[in-house]
Amino acid sequence: MDEEKAVWEDRSIKFDIPQIYTKLRGGEVLYDVFDYIEDTKGNPNERGRIMVTNLRIIWYALFNSKLNLSIGYNCFLTMTTKTVLSKLRGTTQALYIFTSNHNSRFEFIFTNMSLSNGRHFSLIFDVYRLYQQSFLYRELKLRTSILQSKQLKILPQEQVYSTIQGIWNLSSDQGNLGTFVLTNIRLVWYADINEAFNISLPYMQIRSIRVRESKYGPALVVSTLDTAGGYVLGFRIDPPERLREVYKEMASLFAIYSSTPIFGVFYERKQEKVDREDDQLRIDNIEEIDNTKTAEINTNFTNYLADDSTSGQREPFYCKQLGFAMEKIRDGFTLKDLWEVIPSQ
Repeated sequence: MDEEKAVWEDRSIKFDIPQIYTKLRGGEVLYDVFDYIEDTKGNPNERGRIMVTNLRIIWYALFNSKLNLSIGYNCFLTMTTKTVLSKLRGTTQALYIFTSNHNSRFEFIFTNMSLSNGRHFSLIFDVYRLYQQSFLYRELKLRTSILQSKQLKILPQEQVYSTIQGIWNLSSDQGNLGTFVLTNIRLVWYADINEAFNISLPYMQIRSIRVRESKYGPALVVSTLDTAGGYVLGFRIDPPERLREVYKEMASLFAIYSSTPIFGVFYERKQEKVDREDDQLRIDNIEEIDNTKTAEINTNFTNYLADDSTSGQREPFYCKQLGFAMEKIRDGFTLKDLWEVIPSQ
């Protein structure tokens, strides 16, 4: 696997990627979309949209798609929501995300700009929790609890294809005899005399699989990506014909996984009904807003409240249209401007 093709979506923060909302990678699943969301700290007053996938959240501005963010779940430190009071939006909800990436820390604040949209951000918390609980699908693990009664603990949607005994791990001078388990998600090796001495390596973290000469003769060599420590793992398999068979099977499983990866985040929505195909939200069903259209939620009322140019209260008068006394309307506004939710023009 080329380094540039490696999965970065869950472990990076990226800004302003062209057409990011149409570029989900293979195996990435779109779970939900939140409209009328403002990136309050980075792009205030820009109405945007949040897309929630199994690897990250994506925010982009609706009227300037060059403004966008991609925040991988692996970068999250803490996440919380707060009820905030704004002159422009009234009482609404804000999502606070604290992150770390490449020795830099970022805080993101996403605010719900719609007064009529009562949706909460709880789905993002649910998906992130599932991501945290599924590290074995994506991370190299050494000497961890992956076996029970000498049997591999099978993960959801994991299938075991081969269990191969008599595999020498060449990480030490004397070598250790053990067993290979090849699945559709990872390769596992564990020592026969000590099950705690084991390796669980997802295909997602493999750079290459080769057969090379070593001081022990021909060996199966597996190199990992830098995100997995950049290890070079060597295994001896006798006789050479068996080595070639194991190599071909492992290379085939690696190629199949690379085309359709499984990241381990399986989320099922139980309440809200959305437009789905195969029980998943499709990017094709996300309607893009035409920048040339002017029909949108009325902002006259919020602008009227936000203007502090007039100090003190204005004199009241009797309004025949409403049938009660009200404060005199400021110049430049009409009763119709403040009353209707959606502008008639």
